[in-house]
Amino acid sequence: MNNRSPLIATAATALAAVAIICLPKLSSSSNSKTPPCPSSTYLMIADIGGTNSRLGLYKPGFTTATFEKEYLNSRFITDPTKTFEKQIFIPFLKESGIDFSNKTIVACYAVAGPVKDNCCYMTNLIKNEIILLDGKIIEACNDGDLARIKKCKIINDFVGQGYGLLDLDLDTEVVELIPGSKDRMSNTGPKACLGAGTGLGECYLTTTSLHPEEGYECYASEGGHVDFTPRSDLEVALRKYVKEKYHQANRVSVERVVSGRGLANVYEFLANTFPEKKTKVIHDEFENANDMQGRVVGENANAKQNPCKLCVQAMEIMVSAYGAEAGNCAVKFIPTGGLYVSGGLTPKNIDFIKGEDSPFMKAYEDKGRLSDLVKSIPLFAVLVEDIGLRGARVCAMREFNSMG
Repeated sequence: MNNRSPLIATAATALAAVAIICLPKLSSSSNSKTPPCPSSTYLMIADIGGTNSRLGLYKPGFTTATFEKEYLNSRFITDPTKTFEKQIFIPFLKESGIDFSNKTIVACYAVAGPVKDNCCYMTNLIKNEIILLDGKIIEACNDGDLARIKKCKIINDFVGQGYGLLDLDLDTEVVELIPGSKDRMSNTGPKACLGAGTGLGECYLTTTSLHPEEGYECYASEGGHVDFTPRSDLEVALRKYVKEKYHQANRVSVERVVSGRGLANVYEFLANTFPEKKTKVIHDEFENANDMQGRVVGENANAKQNPCKLCVQAMEIMVSAYGAEAGNCAVKFIPTGGLYVSGGLTPKNIDFIKGEDSPFMKAYEDKGRLSDLVKSIPLFAVLVEDIGLRGARVCAMREFNSMG
């Protein structure tokens, strides 16, 4: 037993912490086959990323939330003994002002991390620690209003993003990165999505031409952890810097460059390589920003007046790598149903992404013999940041319908 790995030991600690607050339900109602009544049922949905958690309460069949709120994870999940259940979920239900004593809750949480057996181990919240979210434990929980949860589905956050794509208004909520993309979309072709936020997520969706009425199914991917491939001499040096920073012998994942934390890595590399280019006030702000370093770089790169040149250079490098990985997705999936670029960094940095001469599009189209192929793919930048929440609602509604 003393030879357990640190991750396994930490996971056990997380399980114990959840068990402390989630005593078994006294009723066997969670195993009942009686379908819940729509008028007395709420859908509790969440999009839980590495930085923020967005939660909402919906009535079945409705697309407007009864109550919703966003939480900064680092304020509430400060160590492995803190749980989403106690620190966020229970307060959220209480703050809604709804009396759940005679209500049923069907929950779906889209969580940043790999999901297996309705359980997600989050590794992006606290360094070298694991935070657990287990649907089975939540279903058995008898703590506060969580006792009203009859069904709890845990999905990967990018599965949530994928299902959320199906709810997008292509006239108002996206930008065509390749003109004419909407007109060339296939109704049954594969769809793919990648999005940079705290990390880099990817997913894909497929349907069948034999039964198109059944719609799309979304599948998780950990494509954000493929190898980062430098495309210039400066990026070769960047790769070496990041590899040494994270004590890697041979490789660097693309997420180390294409994400909020990746943007911070790029700026840090440039500041060390070209110290004469630093702006002291901005660099001091960066040094003191902790997990918000990427935001400091982004805000100063997008400043309307006198943007920081080093921040702009960092943004251009990050966005170029973003475009290159989008091109990789186009080559791998050939998503004739649409390739969507989502995530929090996309709308915030859209001026570096849209336009045929942008760093993003130049890298996207730079695929040698397959450049014509990637140019033929319908390509969109998603301007809204709630598609993970929308996708969780779609999945919660499916769970509700299956309980009949």
